[in-house]
Amino acid sequence: MRLLEERCPDLVILGPSQMGARNQLELAQEVRELRATVQILLIVSNSSEDLAIAALKAGINDYVKHPFLPEELASAIQRCLVTNLEPIEFSAPPSDGFPLEGIIGESSSMQAIRGRVVRVASSDSNVLITGETGTGKELLAEAVHENSARRHKPLVAINCAAIPDTLLESELFGYAKGAFTGADTNCEGKLKAADKGTIFLDEIGDMSSYGQAKILRMLESREIQRLGSNKAIPLDVRVIAATNQDLEQLSKENKFRKDLYFRLNVARLHLPPLRERKEDLLALIEHYIACFNRRFGRRVRGVTEEALECLLAYDWPGNVRELKNLLESVYAEGSSQEISLADLPLQFRLRCNELKALVGNERERLLWALSATNWNKSKAADRLQWSRMTLYRKMARYNISRAG
Repeated sequence: MRLLEERCPDLVILGPSQMGARNQLELAQEVRELRATVQILLIVSNSSEDLAIAALKAGINDYVKHPFLPEELASAIQRCLVTNLEPIEFSAPPSDGFPLEGIIGESSSMQAIRGRVVRVASSDSNVLITGETGTGKELLAEAVHENSARRHKPLVAINCAAIPDTLLESELFGYAKGAFTGADTNCEGKLKAADKGTIFLDEIGDMSSYGQAKILRMLESREIQRLGSNKAIPLDVRVIAATNQDLEQLSKENKFRKDLYFRLNVARLHLPPLRERKEDLLALIEHYIACFNRRFGRRVRGVTEEALECLLAYDWPGNVRELKNLLESVYAEGSSQEISLADLPLQFRLRCNELKALVGNERERLLWALSATNWNKSKAADRLQWSRMTLYRKMARYNISRAG
């Protein structure tokens, strides 16, 4: 506590106490009273629903059960530190850099991401971009590259899910003349094409184990060999990988190489889903209306209040990409100067009405999800598209327990 009075750390980790969990919670409350913004991570010898709710009330951000694997603790620390990033204001993008205005939104999460992009781009470390499908991971990769020292060299994108193992070596590493029938000349692969620049490995979580081994070898040796050749070719690339999957969990299940995960997960950027930053929705709508006005030669002024209410009520499982596709379909079908509720697709309007009814009683939604999953907290959180800690927080707010 004396150290906390003198300093303001980003994170406080409270280890197990011989006096039990109650003493830990009391200490956490004292920490929170002294430093309102510090992240608190609790290490517990046992966990329960009661402890989780008590931890929330004490202001604890996350907890890890002992014993734990080192990567589990590292992941919890990373989650806390990412949450604690403060928004950063920008007057202009870096000189000769990528216009950060392309990352749309003024929510605290998007402001923090713009700040992270600038800081991450200034280093030459590998980057892992995570986020659901449609959140804009490729755009973020472009922003990192264009604000880096490698911006005058190529950015080469590779869809890891689309390359079969039979073509992987020739596509990525190239091939020598005579390597196979039809190989009449030497061919440089995509990795060599990105030399001195950046390679973007999209959907890295879908890459086969064979492909993962090849990428890991390249990262470790910083050289490649063309198919049909024994000559090592030096390679200088920065790697940015993106995935909509939980690589940490996949590595625990031996579905993704741990050594490759640690190699890629040096600098981390996470794009939140659109449903968690709906305050950015209007800015995104205005951006795409301006884009489609130019593309279709139209003069649509905006959306009506009734249409905006529907758009705000929607949960956007397809994220920003779904919003863009929806507005494009409206342009393709309609001709009005203002997008009204009637201009939106029928199925979309029906879904909005369903969600409005559900949002009207959050407690009933929570009870429904718990009942439907036989009170499995993790599955209930997935159904509601909440984090586990959010679920516990809502249970505490509505005084919901298994007995009740």
